[in-house]
Amino acid sequence: MPTRTMGVVAVVVVLLAAGGGFAAGYLLKPAASSTPGSTSNPSGTISITAAGTLGTLFPAVANQLANESPGITVTLAAQQYQGSLAALAAITQLHGTFDVAAAADFRLIPSQLEPTYASREYVFATTPEVLAYDATNPALSGVNSTNWPTLISASGFRLAIANASTDPNGYNEIFVLQLQGALTLGSLGALYGHFFTTAVGALAEPNPTTTVVEPETQAATLISTHQVAAFIIYRSYAASHHLAFVDFDPRVGLGNITLGANGAYGGAMTTILTANGTKLLHGAPVAFAVTVPSNAPSNAIGTMFVHLLLSAEGSRLLTQSGFVAVTPAWVDRPSGQSAWIAPETVTLPASLASLLSS
Repeated sequence: MPTRTMGVVAVVVVLLAAGGGFAAGYLLKPAASSTPGSTSNPSGTISITAAGTLGTLFPAVANQLANESPGITVTLAAQQYQGSLAALAAITQLHGTFDVAAAADFRLIPSQLEPTYASREYVFATTPEVLAYDATNPALSGVNSTNWPTLISASGFRLAIANASTDPNGYNEIFVLQLQGALTLGSLGALYGHFFTTAVGALAEPNPTTTVVEPETQAATLISTHQVAAFIIYRSYAASHHLAFVDFDPRVGLGNITLGANGAYGGAMTTILTANGTKLLHGAPVAFAVTVPSNAPSNAIGTMFVHLLLSAEGSRLLTQSGFVAVTPAWVDRPSGQSAWIAPETVTLPASLASLLSS
C-alpha cells in the first residue's frame, strides 16, 4: 500500500452544530423515565481518565454532552489522557474518582478495575498500529508497507517507542516488531532484537543506539519538530494528527479482531513492570474499552457519556477520528447493565473473552 498522509474532518465542526440535536437524529436526552441515574437532568463537571490516543475524541464527546445537557460542564482540568495503565492506576493506586475511564487494551479494565472499581466494560472501537514518520527525513524516502523494516533498521536510525509498563502502545510496538520479524525474517526476535537488548518474552530493555522511549501523547510533536524519525502508533492517532504513515500487514498491525488473528497475535510476548512485580503479556488485537467506575462522582453523567459514545452518532465521530467503531459495542458482563445502554450492546465474543486473562 502506498505511503500516504491521512486527514480527518475536524470533529469540532460537528460539535458546533445546532444544539437541538444531531443531524443524524440522535437525541441525547430521552424521556425522563429512561434517563440514567436518579435525575433526568444531572449536573456537574464530567471527569475522565483515559488512554492518550483518546485525547482528541473524548473531549469532543464531552463537549457535545455538555451542549445537549445544560447542567453538565466541561473543563480539561477534569480530564487526563496518558498511557492506559497509568490512566487506570489513577483510580486504583492514586484513589482518584472519575465519571469515565477508558483504556486502549480491552484486557485492562477487567484485570485492573473489575470488580472493585468497575462492574463491566464496553469495547467500542479498534484501530491498527501503523508506522508514523517524518516525511522530510531522507532516511525514510520511499518508505512503504513492505520496505519499512529495512529502512528503520539502517545504521544510525533511532525508533521512538512508548513505555510498555505504563502504555499498551509500548507493548503493542514490541508485538509489531516481533510479528513482523516472524512474518518476513523467520523469528520473533529477528527485528525486535535490533531495537531491544533482552530476549523475546523478557522485560524489554531498549537498545540506546537504536531506540528512544517517549510518551505516545508526544508522538505528533516529536515527529513534526524532527526530534524523532518514526513512531509506531495507532492509526487513529496518526490520522487525527495528520501524520504521514504506512500500514502494516494485517497479520502484524494488531487491528484484526477476528478469531484467527487472535491466535496469530498471541505468539508475540513481553514482560512489563506492575505494582506487584512483573507480568508476562501476549499479543492481542487492539480494542478500546470504556467503563463508568463504581465510585464515579456522577454515575448518571458517566452513563450518558457512554451512551453517546456507543450511539450511531458516536460511531460516526469515531470513524471521523480514524477509529473503526465496534457496533453494537461488546460488553463483558451484560447482567445488571444500565437499561439505557443495553440496547447498544451485545455480549463480548468468546474469541476476545478468552483473552481477558492473558
